[in-house]
Amino acid sequence: MSQRIHLNPNAQRQQPMMGMQGGGYTPDPISRPSNTSNYGNGSSDDMLGKVQAYTSKIEDLIEAYTQPIRPYVPAMARFLIVVTFLEDALRILTQWSDQLWYLQKHRRFPWGLSHLFLLINVFAMLGGSFGVIGKRFPDYSVFCLLGVVVAQGLGYGLLFDLSFFLRNLSVIGGLLMVLSDSLQNKKKLFAGLPTLSETDRRKYFQLAGRILLIFLFIGFIFQGSWSFARVIVSIVGLGACIMVAVGFKAKWSATFLVVLLSVFNVFINNWWSVHSAHPQRDFLKYDFFQTLSIVGGLLLLVNIGPGGFSVDEKKKVY
Repeated sequence: MSQRIHLNPNAQRQQPMMGMQGGGYTPDPISRPSNTSNYGNGSSDDMLGKVQAYTSKIEDLIEAYTQPIRPYVPAMARFLIVVTFLEDALRILTQWSDQLWYLQKHRRFPWGLSHLFLLINVFAMLGGSFGVIGKRFPDYSVFCLLGVVVAQGLGYGLLFDLSFFLRNLSVIGGLLMVLSDSLQNKKKLFAGLPTLSETDRRKYFQLAGRILLIFLFIGFIFQGSWSFARVIVSIVGLGACIMVAVGFKAKWSATFLVVLLSVFNVFINNWWSVHSAHPQRDFLKYDFFQTLSIVGGLLLLVNIGPGGFSVDEKKKVY
């Protein structure tokens, strides 16, 4: 079989050397194509590396400047998580007759049962809230407050109200973060689940808490009138919510949501600017304190981290 060579017509003709038979053109060696296809990938990798280095510097700066207040974040987060229950208990006590009238006239509660319902709610909210703040029996305190959320949804007929449902899912997410935090030092809980270690249970509660915390913002996206500013805030906030849910840069995306929700809460749920006789005042006040509870859950997420079932933790492993 004859060997295939490439002839270069631009090359000069060379004379045959002595001792060689015949002559001809010098074979032009086959040139290998340069690896230019990886140039784009290399530049994109360099750009990604620069972005990661820049964000790392920002994270280091934030870490340094927030270091003095970090010891106080867990206590502040726990207080904010239960502040909606404290406000609700105070509301029932200060509006006792109005609450009884609503339950008896609109919810058809018999006399006596309406009183018992309100008393149980008040004691459960106060006891559970102080238990969470003081870290006294936090698991039982959390379950007590979870029972209040369900009981009020059924008692006041708000269980199928979309706004109430989404907000309370986020409140439940904050309570699950408290429960996850308590499992760090709790050795025996849920004895009926012997196949799960405390670490695994903590991971599951952190995952559920992260996902539930973002439902308040989802409710904000799908409710109300649209404007250009609302679209921008919704897109950016939804991106941060997704990052929180999957656990990618969860601490910093949760910090961003804390700032965003705090600003939103002050300017939108400004109940103090509404006249005390206006019926909208109580609704704005309720929304304000519930948003504070969700901010508390996000602060607790910033403090304890996203947990094992997250992109951030997987990156540490690999």
